[in-house]
Amino acid sequence: MSGSDSGDPIVIVGMGVEAPGGIDTLADFWSALVSGRELLAPFPRDREWPLAELLSLGSQDGWGAVPDAGGFLTGATEFDPLFFGITPREAVAMDPQQRAGMRVAWRALEQAGINPAAVEGDSAGCWMGVSVMEYGPRVASVNEHSGYRVTGTALGAVAGRISHGLGLTGPSISVDTACASALTAVHQAAAAIRAGECEWALAGGVCVMGSPGAFYEFSKNNALASDGHCRSYAADATGTLWGEGAGVVVLERESRARELGHRVYGRLLGSRVNHNGKGAPIAVPSAAAQERLIRDTLAVSGIDAEQVGLIEGHGTGTPVGDPLELAALAATYGVPRADGPRLGSVKSNTGHAQAASGLLALIKVLLAGMHGQIPPTLHAEHPTAEIDWAATSLRLATELEPWPAVDGLRYAAVSSFGVAGTNAHALVALPELEESDV
Repeated sequence: MSGSDSGDPIVIVGMGVEAPGGIDTLADFWSALVSGRELLAPFPRDREWPLAELLSLGSQDGWGAVPDAGGFLTGATEFDPLFFGITPREAVAMDPQQRAGMRVAWRALEQAGINPAAVEGDSAGCWMGVSVMEYGPRVASVNEHSGYRVTGTALGAVAGRISHGLGLTGPSISVDTACASALTAVHQAAAAIRAGECEWALAGGVCVMGSPGAFYEFSKNNALASDGHCRSYAADATGTLWGEGAGVVVLERESRARELGHRVYGRLLGSRVNHNGKGAPIAVPSAAAQERLIRDTLAVSGIDAEQVGLIEGHGTGTPVGDPLELAALAATYGVPRADGPRLGSVKSNTGHAQAASGLLALIKVLLAGMHGQIPPTLHAEHPTAEIDWAATSLRLATELEPWPAVDGLRYAAVSSFGVAGTNAHALVALPELEESDV
């Protein structure tokens, strides 16, 4: 974060979301969070997945059970191509992550009070976190989609479609740091605005599974939740549960937001990205790297750890990942104080939305700031015994509770960690809104 940010920080002025359970509005997402709803469902039956083989993997030697459950987007197969100026034939060949990204970016602009049809020619940027999800037939084959598959399967086209559809002429970059992708995209977008590469930007992440490949991989690694629930930080967690989702935020400098009359939902005080380095296998998290990352982010944010009231953690529910993350959080935010920060993870509601997970987490934090409430994290009534909870001020958010502002502000942290060793962390200040604005 540059020094000039202290007087004119990067702010979030709009957001859009798609989450499992048919959710495509912020109001519905917040309602699900505060009511403690689990947004999971059986595997979709309209994607031609080999469900019989998938659900029987646990009977094979060395493979773990695959529950018939996940956080799936019910509208993943829906798209209005003509609305976005795309022919139906081309739309079918497009990775559904492109389609979901376009829909949610449009909604984020509308929510910010910006007419999406009036931004053509703006030198605005677009950064989207996304990973390969194996949609459609192979490009090296003759089929009815040939001729559209290069753009249809390219990761770069996830951001590129949004910029092209809206007519934005600034940087347009798809970011793949695995499960840290969305938060990395926000970090890079903010850095570009600070550097003067663009006046404003869209930043987000999207995940729609074109194949159930992630379930196969984690079944072989015995890292799936055997009971079909993502139990973040819980004693009875058995693994993660894959999900889908999409989220986009609108970023600009606060002076521009004030000039244009945009509502400020959050100030991005600081963000940082690092890597675990060598040592353990690449997919194993590093508590030391996460602790360094948090301390670096705090150093550039201008606030102390004691001011943070809510931590939206990664919280995959894996027996390896959660204890390492908790060790880093306890060493940084868990300093002794009368009322420590509340810790939770949206994955307990939605499953692990992979490249989009950091944006679902960030939007959860922004909504919590809007409403002055901390939603519960599900299945956390019995916290893991892998850390000494009596020795830290961290507390799991197990029920809906008020989140009072201090001098008009609430402070929150968001973490995301990728399977390839990349870690991302952000600190956000949430201005207290007038009741009429909520």
